[in-house]
Amino acid sequence: MFALTSPQKRHLKALAHPRKPVVIVGDGGLTPAVMHEILLALDHHELIKIRVNAEDRAAREAMIAEICAGSEAVLVQRIGHIATLFRRNPEAPRVELPGMR
Repeated sequence: MFALTSPQKRHLKALAHPRKPVVIVGDGGLTPAVMHEILLALDHHELIKIRVNAEDRAAREAMIAEICAGSEAVLVQRIGHIATLFRRNPEAPRVELPGMR
């Protein structure tokens, strides 16, 4: 996992703003099937939004941390129930990051 600079995070937030969540973590929690869908979405899009429908903030934060650790993705931002994640696809990079070539 790598760290994003402030300009890179700003750029990714701007790219993610119009996007809708591609994966929704429901009442069943983070199942292997949901994690598999997150991994597929990250491979294909690199930058995704997920919706975590956990009741309290601590449970949401724990689930997001578990998703980031399990997928090796970087948390770009979290607003309420929506988390924006980024993971570079080395074979087919789709998102251009400032300061990276």
